[in-house]
Amino acid sequence: MRRLALTALLALTAAPASAAPVRVEFWHAMTGVQGTVATYAREFNAAQDTYEVVPVAQGNYRELLPKLQAAAGTAKAPALVQLEFTQFPALAAAGRLTDLTRAAEALPDALQNDIYPAVWRTGQLGGRTYGLPWNVSVPVLLYNAGALKRAGLNAPETWAQLEAQSRTLATGGRRPLVAAADAWTFEANVLSRGGALVSGSAPRLNSPDAVEALTQLARMSAAGQAQPRTLNEATRAAFDFARGQNIFVLASVANWIDARKLPFFSLGVAPFPCEKEGACTVPLGGATLAVPAGTPAGEQAGALAFWQFLMQPARLANWVQTTAYVPPRRAAGPLLEDWYARNPQLKAAHAQIARAVPRPTTPDYAGWIALMEDALLKATTGKLSAKAALDEAQTRAEK
Repeated sequence: MRRLALTALLALTAAPASAAPVRVEFWHAMTGVQGTVATYAREFNAAQDTYEVVPVAQGNYRELLPKLQAAAGTAKAPALVQLEFTQFPALAAAGRLTDLTRAAEALPDALQNDIYPAVWRTGQLGGRTYGLPWNVSVPVLLYNAGALKRAGLNAPETWAQLEAQSRTLATGGRRPLVAAADAWTFEANVLSRGGALVSGSAPRLNSPDAVEALTQLARMSAAGQAQPRTLNEATRAAFDFARGQNIFVLASVANWIDARKLPFFSLGVAPFPCEKEGACTVPLGGATLAVPAGTPAGEQAGALAFWQFLMQPARLANWVQTTAYVPPRRAAGPLLEDWYARNPQLKAAHAQIARAVPRPTTPDYAGWIALMEDALLKATTGKLSAKAALDEAQTRAEK
C-alpha cells in the first residue's frame, strides 16, 4: 500500500526508516465505537512503519475539552484531537491549535474538491484552516413509526405539521414531542425558519425567528403536547420514547444507531422539519480533527497522514455504516448504494448535506450555548415566556 506520509506537503521531516515509528496519540470522543477507531489505527499502523497512531477515548466532547486544556503545552498533549465544531474556534483564536492552511492547500485536488464545501468550512476560522473533517452529522426527526401508522399519519415535514400531529397524538397522558434543551437542534429549528442566532460575530439569540421557534415549543409543552427535557435526562427520555410516552425526538442522525436498538417499537427517521420552504438549511453537527499547537513536526505529519487514511472512500463507507454519520466526501456515496437501498430513510436524511451549513465559528458561541439551553428549559417549563427567556440570554451574551 502506498505510504501516506504528508511530509512533502508540510515541509516536515519524517522519522528515518530505521528509527522507531513516531508515536501519534489521538484523543477522541467516539467512546461508543472506540473499537472501530482502534481498528482503523491498527490498519494504518500495519500499512506503513513511519508512524504509530495510538487512539485514546476521552469520554464525550464536553469531557474531552477540559482534559485537552489541562494538557496543553505539556508532554501529555495529544498530536491529534477531535473537537466538536463549536469548541475549536475559541482554541484556534487563542493560538492553541496548529494552522493547517498550508497542508490543506497542498492536498490532492481529488480529495479536497471531493469534500462537501460546507463540511470543509467547519474547520476554518478567519479564512484559515485549523481542523479537518471526519465525523459529520445532520439533525433529523426520529419517530415511533408504529404509532404514526396506527394513527394514519406520515412523518411530519414542517413544524406546523409536527405540532398538529402532536395535538392529535397527545392522548392517554402521552406527550408526543421531546422538547430537549439542546442548542444544536434549536439552532436547526431557527434555521428551518430562515433565521439565525448570530450576525457576524454578534449574538442574535432573541431574533424574531428564535422567539417564534421557542414560543411554539413552550406552547406545546404547556398544552401537554411536548415533554421538556435536559440533556442530562437522555436515559429517561430514551425509556419514555421506547414505551410510547413520546413519539418524536429531534436528534443527530448518528443517534439512529442506538435508537434502533430500543425495544417495543419500530423506529422511523425523517429529515429535520422545515418551516420556510426555500430557506430551510440545517446546521452540520459533529467534530473536526485538529493538531494542538506545539506538536512536534513529525507528529504533525503522522496526524495528517492518518487523517488522509480515514478519508479513503472505502473506509468512510465502513464508518458511515457503523455510525450512521454523513459521508463528508462524495466518493463514498457510490460505495453506500446497497446500504442506502436497505435504509432509504437514512439516504433521505443524509441528503440534507446538500442544504447544510457550518455552525457559527464565532469564538464566543460556545459560551452562548449554555445561555440558550438555559433559556430553552425556562421557557418550556413555564418559568419565563419564550421572549423573556431569550431576551435574558441575549443580555447575558452581550456582556
